[in-house]
Amino acid sequence: MDLENVTTEHLMSNPDVAPEENIKSILEAILFAASEPISVKQFQHAMPGINTREIRKVLSELRDEYQQMNRSFHLVEIANGYQICTRPEFSEWIRKFYIQQVRVTLSPSALETLAIVAYKQPVTRNDVSAIRGVNSDSVINALVEKNLVCVSGRKEGTGRSLLFSTTDTFLQQFGLKNPSELPSLEEIEQLLSTSNSMEHLGAIQEDMES
Repeated sequence: MDLENVTTEHLMSNPDVAPEENIKSILEAILFAASEPISVKQFQHAMPGINTREIRKVLSELRDEYQQMNRSFHLVEIANGYQICTRPEFSEWIRKFYIQQVRVTLSPSALETLAIVAYKQPVTRNDVSAIRGVNSDSVINALVEKNLVCVSGRKEGTGRSLLFSTTDTFLQQFGLKNPSELPSLEEIEQLLSTSNSMEHLGAIQEDMES
């Protein structure tokens, strides 16, 4: 088929056909329609005829175009996917226009527990409780309910205790591409309200460095 003669009507009646010059527009449409980060595999599921390498290439081109055009939004990699987000410098204007979005709120104990899981993952309930010095089952359960923490496997050996790790929702909430982008303990110090919490987190860092 002559790609120059492909019409919008043809694309709509043949969703599996994705001419090369239209891939970028299709990816962009999906990004604008989605409310959450979209993974490369999800893009490929919508366009099975396009390989992942080509999808990544086109997404990179789209990101560069937004950058060159100095738009108020940009394409970012976050939570193992891609999402179109407004630029940080416009956040104040957006807050004035919209009622501030309600985000996940965490108590000091929940934040402390989440930090332990994030820096020590995968980790068991007993490991978390040992670091905090108190039973942490209820806090971990609450984090699981908020989809910030999930069961990621079982520990080898007697008992085969459940192992917990952070989720993609955790990455999205904290604006991280992947766990390797976790801030240093000094950078998250302002989020913690007690010196006791910092002592526990300091123990985590010492354990990781040993």
